[in-house]
Amino acid sequence: MKIPLQTDLGRPVEGVLWMLATGLCFVGVTGVVRYLGTELPAAQSAFLRFAWGVVFLLPTLAPMLRAGFPAGTLALFGWRGVFHTAAVVFWFYAMARIPVAEVTAIGYLNPVLVTVGAALFFGEKLALRRVLAVCVALVGALIVLRPGLREVTSGHLSQLAAATFFAGSYLIAKRLTQTLPASTIVAVLSLSVTVALAPLAWWVWVPVSGAQLGWLALVAAFATGGHYCMTRAFRAAPLAVTQPVTFLQLVWATLLGALVFGEGVDPMVLLGGTIIIGAISYITWREAMLKRAPVTPHDTETV
Repeated sequence: MKIPLQTDLGRPVEGVLWMLATGLCFVGVTGVVRYLGTELPAAQSAFLRFAWGVVFLLPTLAPMLRAGFPAGTLALFGWRGVFHTAAVVFWFYAMARIPVAEVTAIGYLNPVLVTVGAALFFGEKLALRRVLAVCVALVGALIVLRPGLREVTSGHLSQLAAATFFAGSYLIAKRLTQTLPASTIVAVLSLSVTVALAPLAWWVWVPVSGAQLGWLALVAAFATGGHYCMTRAFRAAPLAVTQPVTFLQLVWATLLGALVFGEGVDPMVLLGGTIIIGAISYITWREAMLKRAPVTPHDTETV
């Protein structure tokens, strides 16, 4: 019988608080990138954001590289760099072209994919109720997109791709938290993505102003803090506990789009997002209730 891997510290409250801080940081990222718009190509904007991240993390990079890494982690870092590079390019492209609330709502496919991936790769239990919740969440995403009822643009498709690649990146981050501290995981991510984005940015490079550099430095500060908080959340608690907290970003993103950028509030986007929130939140609550009941351990767990 396959025994699930212990991939967290079993601290749900701590995990929720870290993920709440993650969401606030990423809303800051969203606001600044939306403000910058399409003046810079997506690959160039993403490169400058991660280059700033490397600058912020320079004090930790030298001792980290001298200390080396546990066996097998370099390959994981490499694959995470590939996934995350693709994800951020798609995300920057989408963020400049579709409303903030739609980017956030479509992005909810990411935790759905993470939940499925955690079951497939980490042995986390995927009971029928979780399968049904995933299906309901996908229905919510379809309500947001409404294919056939309105135009699904390149921005929508780009955000779908971003959610998929981010899921792969976050699953690898979850694995890395077993052997490495959050600061190391975030630092290597910034370094690897910057290197991967460099040739793409050079290919599409346009002149950049000092103001744009300053705004992208702020993006890097928010994003670096967000990734650090998210990695701490992954280490503290199961993904089924921490992922639903990210859905609060829909409220913040909707307010940001309406109050700052004058974007209309689309009731269907809110409905679809609410369905996703409800589905995953129910699963989190249900599993918390089940864990309160006495459980007979497997024979291999009584040794």
